[in-house]
Amino acid sequence: MDAYTDILFEEIPGEGGNIGLITLNRPQALNALNSDMVRVMYKKLHIWATLSTIKAVIIRAVEGRAFCAGGDLRSIYEEMKIHHPSATEFFYHEYQLNRLIFHFPKPYIAFLDGITMGGGVGISIHGSHRVATDNLVFAMPETGIGFFPDIGGTYFLPRLPSRLGFYLALTGARLAADECIAFSIAQYKVSRDTFPALIQALAAHPFEKNARASVTQLIKPFTISTSPSLLMPQQADVDACFSADTIEMILETLHSSSSSLCKEAAQVMTKKSPTSLKVTLRALQIGKQLDFDACMQQEYRLVSHFINSHDFLEGIRAIIIDKDQTPHWQPDSLQKVTPEAVNQYFAPVAKELV
Repeated sequence: MDAYTDILFEEIPGEGGNIGLITLNRPQALNALNSDMVRVMYKKLHIWATLSTIKAVIIRAVEGRAFCAGGDLRSIYEEMKIHHPSATEFFYHEYQLNRLIFHFPKPYIAFLDGITMGGGVGISIHGSHRVATDNLVFAMPETGIGFFPDIGGTYFLPRLPSRLGFYLALTGARLAADECIAFSIAQYKVSRDTFPALIQALAAHPFEKNARASVTQLIKPFTISTSPSLLMPQQADVDACFSADTIEMILETLHSSSSSLCKEAAQVMTKKSPTSLKVTLRALQIGKQLDFDACMQQEYRLVSHFINSHDFLEGIRAIIIDKDQTPHWQPDSLQKVTPEAVNQYFAPVAKELV
């Protein structure tokens, strides 16, 4: 498939304006985003943002296992191996896309059906409306591949209730639809079967002056009930363990906790890249104090350094390419990751995100 069939665009006629419909159409790759998809989506959204005939945008994926599993890491891996600049360019354009969605002036509605991770979160969570199905599997698993939770993760994760975002970022824990709604990662749960009717309802009704409020009222009749959160009762344990200022202190608290969730989190974190853990914690701590655009600028500095790091390449190799699940991190322990080494990831770069 070429880029123009990997992502499809349609304008659905409607009352008071049309609906711009984006369909991710790369199911064999779990709709992973490649450079061409990012570029054409940015170009189309930039047009729709100012086009008076477009009243809202919906993004969805073809039926399958995933909404979007993230960026195309296989392509990035090959580019990183030969130090090709296109690896960094992918992230530059992806972050511009994330920023465009965050500031999009019209309702931006994401239909989250299936795996939604990494880059897939970046093209959904920053929009005005996030509609989940029971198939949703949400995660930010980047520390497991020697990376960090980017695509605006350093902005939205530390702003989730209490310390949930720190838990998700450092462990890569997966959340189902009901958990996502409980913690406002998604706002509504519907049946996938109702997607066509919901699209038609959004098209058929003119929006009031407050377009986002109009969309909310149109979605509500399609929502279905959610089950109680299983994580919510354990939130106090998560908060207690992930409130520490260093990774070493977090792990010490996790190991001493009587909570099974915390003990499992400790085991999971020991397998992550030590560098990724320390850089991620620092990025979230800083990101909590920054606005969105400043977070994206910080993330571009981070990715520019991660692209040239050992752990990111090794993590993709072990988890995605060879699938041996045994990455050899360098440094291989937390104590070997010095504050100076962490600081280097936040240093300015020759080309900043603008």
